[in-house]
Amino acid sequence: MCRTPRARKLTNGVINATTGSGFDWMPDSSGLFILTTPAGRGRPPVTDRPPTGPVIDETGGRVAPVRTYQDLLKDPMDELLFDYYFTSQPAIVNLQGRVRSVGEVGVVLGASVSPDGRYILQTRAKKPYSYVVPARQFPTEIVVTDLNGRTVHQVADLPLRDNVPTSFDAVAMGPRSVSWRADADSTLVWAEAQDGGDPRNAAEVRDRVFMLRAPFNDATTVLADLPTRYAGIQWGRDDVAILNTRWFQNRSETRILLNPSDPSQNRVLVERNYQDRYNNPGSVVTEANSRGRPQIRFSADGSRIYLSGEGATREGAYPFLDALDLQSGETERLWRSAEGEYETLIDILDEDGQRLLTSRQSQAEPANLRIRGLDGQVTALTQFPDPAPQLADVQRQLITYTRNDGVQLSGTLYLPAGYDKDRDGPLPLVMWAYPAEFTDAAVAGQVVDTNNRFVRPASSSHLFLLTQGYAILDNPTMPIIGVDGAEPNDTYVEQLVASAEAAVNAVVELGVADRERIAVGGHSYGAFMTANLLAHTDLFKTGIARSGAYNRTLTPFGFQAEQRNYWEATETYQRMSPFTYAHKVNEPILLIHGEADANSGTFPMQSERFYAALKGNGATARYVVLPLEDHGYRARESVGHTLYEMSSWLDRWLKPSPSASAE
Repeated sequence: MCRTPRARKLTNGVINATTGSGFDWMPDSSGLFILTTPAGRGRPPVTDRPPTGPVIDETGGRVAPVRTYQDLLKDPMDELLFDYYFTSQPAIVNLQGRVRSVGEVGVVLGASVSPDGRYILQTRAKKPYSYVVPARQFPTEIVVTDLNGRTVHQVADLPLRDNVPTSFDAVAMGPRSVSWRADADSTLVWAEAQDGGDPRNAAEVRDRVFMLRAPFNDATTVLADLPTRYAGIQWGRDDVAILNTRWFQNRSETRILLNPSDPSQNRVLVERNYQDRYNNPGSVVTEANSRGRPQIRFSADGSRIYLSGEGATREGAYPFLDALDLQSGETERLWRSAEGEYETLIDILDEDGQRLLTSRQSQAEPANLRIRGLDGQVTALTQFPDPAPQLADVQRQLITYTRNDGVQLSGTLYLPAGYDKDRDGPLPLVMWAYPAEFTDAAVAGQVVDTNNRFVRPASSSHLFLLTQGYAILDNPTMPIIGVDGAEPNDTYVEQLVASAEAAVNAVVELGVADRERIAVGGHSYGAFMTANLLAHTDLFKTGIARSGAYNRTLTPFGFQAEQRNYWEATETYQRMSPFTYAHKVNEPILLIHGEADANSGTFPMQSERFYAALKGNGATARYVVLPLEDHGYRARESVGHTLYEMSSWLDRWLKPSPSASAE
């Protein structure tokens, strides 16, 4: 007889999920390791009392650059709240609901049980806390305890890390990325910088990767010396693992076939520019091993592993499954999504890789799950309908065009349902974009058609404007390229303007838009782009900028992909800041920002001060603050109001045709 499964409550205590899920299965599935709120925690501390004294910070000449973070601790009252909400009691609960505490309460930033279930790796924050960096950079102790909470090994006792260079390739000194080997009982693996953590220092070895087996009293083993930064390991079996490295400065990645028992056998599998979509070999397919840990998926005979990738080409992205021979390094294409479809691998269902669980979509059909046999047999598992059939007849096409410096650009052009260019003539058009930095012009110019995918708007998507009669050029590429060692942002404005001019010319030449009724918009860095284009061009009738940053002096230690600080690149910071050129914004602009934006660099003051600058210089602007919203807008009321603001703003400034205005 088949029973209907029913959930049952295991604990009466409250799981503390402030730093993660708050629970994880024990390796033998006998119960769960959990973080709970301490018994008798009581009510939150009262923080609206008058301050007892000043808040004082002092520096003694030590270089300590810090990027701009949001929602940091500000005063002793915040420290009390941090302790209250982040303090946890580690515990183990069995499937009968018996809870046993493991060690002492503390601010546990991370915890994981060893694969053999004998030890717990814990990362605990310590005082004194900081008001200038996030909790992950507080003084930290990384320890291994037994299941009774007794410390058996201290991995690291790290000081406050407020002096890490702002380069993306910079790291803190000391052990980092500490984790368990997935294929061993209880073996720690971690990386340590050998160049002082600063990429500006010359060094043949940037990172060294270490390993230490339980009972943690032997000498550590060096797994690898790396010329770039450690980016994790995927563990397999029979002494097979793949170690990943990255180096932001030239956007490079390396994948190394690793023999944990004999590192002298390590060899490079892949070296590539990770922004190169056309030549991406795909990601290693993993599966859960007997202890629930992710492990590299092998073929039945153990000679090959599987790679799954997007399969980007100029004609479209066609996901694939490859088999990689570990001895020869050669790959065999096992399966590729069919023309006109976008089918992605979710999992391999059998030992020999002949049955796949996939998600398949096309331009006309939403994503649905299916079981696909490599022999061609397909079994549909779901039949999800079109969530917005009223948009089914929207027209979509990839357009390509060339910037004045020869870089190829592209964008997806959407036209309202029923639109006929010969009958209806040019439409008001919105360009919605987001710039990206590159170090290779050829990679920056890669074009990938998306015509084989199902697209419907969600949340506060600009695509809803299609229902209001607007054409949309979605994601027109805005590459900012630095070649031959040049910094991309030193010519940010020039490249941005050139990309925008090329996009405008393309849609006008197609006959779907006229130059007098084109708007530009974007979110976050796209909002920053929007303000710059209104300040430095007269290409657009109006703009919409959501949750952006506009004054780069407020992010003086780097932003987006800019690694230099304000004092190293003062002219670039000033030139890139639309706040500097607020007096040149002579087109109407709509600013929208979440009141509680916690994204790094885009605090609400950015929009507040930019609006004040616009207002003071006589610009036409509207400033909308969404209550309690973060960087993305989630509340139904906020989403609806954002769509209303965007639509009504464009109706006001873009809808009337030049001929109608003249009459």
